[in-house]
Amino acid sequence: MVRYLLAGDSHLVVEFGQNIDPSINQQVHDLARCLAAQELQGLREVVPTYRSLLISFNPLVMGLSDLKLQCDQCISCKAVNARHSREIITIPTIYGGQYGVDLAGVAREVELSEQEVIDIHAAQIYPIYMIGFMPGYPYLGGVDQRIAVPRLKTPRTKVPAGSVAMAERQTGVYPIPSPGGWRLIGRTPLRLYRPEQVPPVLFRAGQYIRFSPVNVDEYRAIEELVNNNEYVPELVVEEVR
Repeated sequence: MVRYLLAGDSHLVVEFGQNIDPSINQQVHDLARCLAAQELQGLREVVPTYRSLLISFNPLVMGLSDLKLQCDQCISCKAVNARHSREIITIPTIYGGQYGVDLAGVAREVELSEQEVIDIHAAQIYPIYMIGFMPGYPYLGGVDQRIAVPRLKTPRTKVPAGSVAMAERQTGVYPIPSPGGWRLIGRTPLRLYRPEQVPPVLFRAGQYIRFSPVNVDEYRAIEELVNNNEYVPELVVEEVR
């Protein structure tokens, strides 16, 4: 059941459920796309989360009742469930060693080899549920239960930028150096956050990520291209229902 919750006089939260669930998150992104396509006067921004959509609007231009009506129409519209495309971005990733200091521990904990953990992690296509925690941080769902591990009991005070990490059934990539309590299993040479560029972040909620294992030489070659602004991540668009 959809719930509408006020967040001040210029923000509305549309809540689709209480759990982290791909189908719920899909409804969030469907509504976000539908509202954006309407080009509504007074609509400022939509911010997807795991299970809800935060809508920022100008109450002097668009009334709350009109906004709710637009949301109702989008949610009930057959187009919401129609065929649409998904964008899958490939992220080159070097796993283990100095780049993924927790990989060996994760492998021992789940009673698999390091290569098996890598293969399982890289086999998935992960939806970006939301962007949060810091600029450009993608919260990704769908980690295989076979390699799911809890967060660290004591978070690190500094995690290197580009670190690929896991916690429970989620995975993500740290855009900038920061504290963090997720297990570090690899690193990408890509820069997820560049404040001097437009847009400043590499991903957006609703896209998908595929991790592609690379070796040290490949990592360093891509890193050089990234530093010279000469690398464009592979992006594939697929039609889905």
